[in-house]
Amino acid sequence: MADKDYYRILGVEKGAARDEVKKAYKKLAMKYHPDRAPEDKKKEYEEKFKEINEAASVLADNKKRQQYDQFGSSAFSGAGGAGGFQGYDYSDIMSQFRSGTFGDFDDLFEHIFSRSSGGRRGVRQRRGADLGYETEITLEEVYSGAKKSISLNKLERCPDCEGKGAHEFERCHHCAGSGYIKRTQRTPFGLFQQTGPCPACQGQGASPSDRCSKCGGEGVVRKRKELEVSIPAGVEEGMRLRVRGEGEIGENGGPSGDLYVIIHVKEHKVFVRKEHDLHLTVPISFTQAALGDEIEVPTIDGKAKLKIPAGTASETIFRMNNKGLPVLDTNESGDEMVKVRIEVPKKLNKKQIELIKQLDEEKPSVSFLKKMFGG
Repeated sequence: MADKDYYRILGVEKGAARDEVKKAYKKLAMKYHPDRAPEDKKKEYEEKFKEINEAASVLADNKKRQQYDQFGSSAFSGAGGAGGFQGYDYSDIMSQFRSGTFGDFDDLFEHIFSRSSGGRRGVRQRRGADLGYETEITLEEVYSGAKKSISLNKLERCPDCEGKGAHEFERCHHCAGSGYIKRTQRTPFGLFQQTGPCPACQGQGASPSDRCSKCGGEGVVRKRKELEVSIPAGVEEGMRLRVRGEGEIGENGGPSGDLYVIIHVKEHKVFVRKEHDLHLTVPISFTQAALGDEIEVPTIDGKAKLKIPAGTASETIFRMNNKGLPVLDTNESGDEMVKVRIEVPKKLNKKQIELIKQLDEEKPSVSFLKKMFGG
C-alpha cells in the first residue's frame, strides 16, 4: 500500500503546530463535508473526508506524529495495527454520522482532537455552566476600585479520585476498550449498521473496579470556596465581571464554566452619577451670589475650592474638570458638575431688614413689566 503524505493532505508544513493542524483540518472538513457534496461527487467527498480525519488524528497527536515521521503511514495500516487507530474504524466514519453518533461537525471535531490529546474515548467533553454572583459597592469604590471577598458553594472535581469516581479501572469487556459498540439492524432496505457509545462503560472504554469513598463514585463534591475578586475603577451599574474557570465543573473532563460578578452601585447621599460625571447641588447665600466668594465643595475623594463670581444666579452650574469618576480601562475621568442654589433666609432681624431696604436695585417684577408692556 502506497505511503500517505498526511502533511500534504492537510496542506501544512512538516513540524506545523497542533493549532495549525486543527485550523487546516477544520477548513478542509467543512469543505468536504459529505452533506455539501454535489450528487455526482458523493463518493469522492466521503473518501476525502475520511482521509483528512485520518491525517488529523495522526498529526494532532505527538506520539503518533513521531511514529509517522519515522515510519510513514504504514505504521498505522489497519484499524488494529501496532500504534494504529485502535478503537476507531475510519471505514465506518460515515455510518457514525448517519446514525446520529455525532450531532454536528463540531461534535466530530472535538471527538477527533480530544482522542488525539488523551481525552476520554467515546465521551464528548462539555463545558460547565456559568454562575452569577451579585455584589454591591459604594460610589467611592467605583472611584478607587475595590477587592471583594465572595463565598461560593459549588460542585468541584473530587480531589481524591481527580473526578473519575474511582481509583482503579479495568478494560470494558463489552466494547474491548474502544468505547463504541456497533449494532446491525435489518431494514427493508438491507442491513443498516450503527456505531454508538458503549452503554456499559458510557463510552469511556473502561469500567471502575472500585468506588471513591469521598465522592461516592460521583466524581464531584460540593465545596465552599472563598474568592477575592478585583473590581476595577470606573465600573457601572449592572456591569458583569468575568472570573474565568470559577463556574460549574465540566462534564467528562470538560472545562469549567465562568463566574460572572454582577455589580450594583449604592445610591450616594451627596452625588448623583450620570455616566462618568458627578452632579451635586450646594447652597450659597444671597451675599455670596451678589458679591462673589470662594467656597469649599465636597468631591468623591475629599474637598476642593470653587470660585463663585459676583452676580451669580441661582441654579448656575459650574464644571470642575477631572473631578468625576474614572473611565474604565482608560486614563480619563469625568467631571464634577456643581449647581449652586441661593438660599433666602426665612427669618431676618431688624438690622438685616434695614440693610436690604437700603439696597438701590430695580425690582425684577418692574423690569419684567416694562419689557412686556413698555412705559
